[in-house]
Amino acid sequence: MAGEKFSIFETWSLFTSTEKRNIAIYIAGIMLYKFGLEAFNGSITALATNRYDWDAEVSGTTPKTFERVGLLQGLNQAFQCVGAILIAPLIKRFPTKIVLSAAVLVFGLFTAILLIVDAATGGRIKPDGADKDDYSYYGSYNTDGMIPIYCVTGIAYGMVELIRRVIPRDIVGGNVQKLRRMDAMVHIFYEISGTSGAFCTALGLIPALGNNMSFIITPILFTCAAAVWYFVSDFNFAARKDLSSIDQGSYFKQVFVGFILFFKSVFVGGKLILSTRRFMWLLPAYSIALYAHRYLENGIAPIIAKRYLGNSAWSQIMVGGSNFGELCGAAFVFFFTNLVRTPIPWLRLDALLLMIVWYLPYWYPPQDQVRYAWIVAATFLPISFGWAAGDVSLAAYIQAALARKEDEAEDVSSLGAVMSFLYSTYIVIYAICNPLLGRYADAVYARNEDTGGRVNGAIRNLAGVQFTIIAVVVIGSSFVPRGAFAFNPKDLYGESLDRDLNLNSPVEDSVAGDFEKEKKGLKLEEVHGSDEDNPIQAGVVGGATGVAGTLRTPRPSQDHLPVSKA
Repeated sequence: MAGEKFSIFETWSLFTSTEKRNIAIYIAGIMLYKFGLEAFNGSITALATNRYDWDAEVSGTTPKTFERVGLLQGLNQAFQCVGAILIAPLIKRFPTKIVLSAAVLVFGLFTAILLIVDAATGGRIKPDGADKDDYSYYGSYNTDGMIPIYCVTGIAYGMVELIRRVIPRDIVGGNVQKLRRMDAMVHIFYEISGTSGAFCTALGLIPALGNNMSFIITPILFTCAAAVWYFVSDFNFAARKDLSSIDQGSYFKQVFVGFILFFKSVFVGGKLILSTRRFMWLLPAYSIALYAHRYLENGIAPIIAKRYLGNSAWSQIMVGGSNFGELCGAAFVFFFTNLVRTPIPWLRLDALLLMIVWYLPYWYPPQDQVRYAWIVAATFLPISFGWAAGDVSLAAYIQAALARKEDEAEDVSSLGAVMSFLYSTYIVIYAICNPLLGRYADAVYARNEDTGGRVNGAIRNLAGVQFTIIAVVVIGSSFVPRGAFAFNPKDLYGESLDRDLNLNSPVEDSVAGDFEKEKKGLKLEEVHGSDEDNPIQAGVVGGATGVAGTLRTPRPSQDHLPVSKA
């Protein structure tokens, strides 16, 4: 079955009745999780934007709103990496569903901290008829106190994001066709929930409750998701328990080793990326393109919502449009996976669609009219369509291209190392640029505050100029691989990477080399697991999992054959 190609309509028939049940349960849980996540992230961004503006108005100082919001978001993403590393050793010792349920409960608890702090300092639900610029119903705590709280939630976020990349392997096993089809289905429902969550937050929750209380549903939904995920069947617990008994090291020792392996993997990944033409184009194609997408949602959208339209909550409408674009892009790749064989056309399309933002500097919409937020959302849709299509296809290419790559070190896999380097590069770029660019936007606003605080000049540079430079770099990088000058290349470097995904394909030299390596290091394999079937690596498509993909996670003993990755 692994060597067959299945049509879209035959996808569901791939799975057994038990797998179908578990997939349905998992999708139900992840939709609850994503809806709550959008309510939390959207509310926090709007809350921080309003509070920093309010603090500046009360104190009579120059606002540092988007500098602080950028710092808040950058640190949150950095701490996601920490969370991913902290949780990885637990996957060895406990069933994945238990760790996932516990992690999302912890995440829900951390999101409730800010609600408790706000209520304890006088915060309350938004009064009926309150003016949009009246924030007296907010709690009186120091706004900078949101930063450490949001960092802590980032740790929990990273834990959940890592585990949800691992659990599909427990549900459908190592069959690459099943894994890819399940991942596609999950991604589609995930984005449906994300889109609806963003719209409901902007149009329902924040107007009704205020953005200081609008994420009150998040702990509730996270608890429901944890309860739903608990009913996923546990297939691999016995094997994991046997393996964990071999390793007597303490949890903290494993965490320390995880941090060491992370930095080692970044070094190995950088060496792989920067030392060969085959992979060096991935740095701009993945890391810089991911930065552009995240900055569009978390940097440009809040500025447009607050400074152009006068309502910070409407940034979630724009994010909802972006999420819907991601859904369309991922679905398009899923349905037409055989039409475009490499990520090159998608990368070029992604870069060209970034040029849509050039209308923003010359656009002067009236404030307090929500229909203009929908216009922005509509223009974000094609941009995110291009990015999602490129991201999905590029992630598949990276996994397939590195399936034949020998490990550079015994305890660091090539795929995990490359993803660690690429994602860490994105984190560094985002964490540095977002606060600095936010400071620039604040300076332009302060300079023009007497004339209405127009920031069109800032948007020209932050969106138009910056995204044009990124587009040129990404398009240029798309011509680096050998064979990429074609409009729609059939392959790169003459490789048919589909063969690496065929479990019944002949054993090639590189795979045979892996098998020989596995036989020689059988004892190490039993303790650490092989990177050929590492479920953490198999699910890496970006996000927090990229930095934790170097940790060796045990797998069922029957899977010791060097099969291909998802």
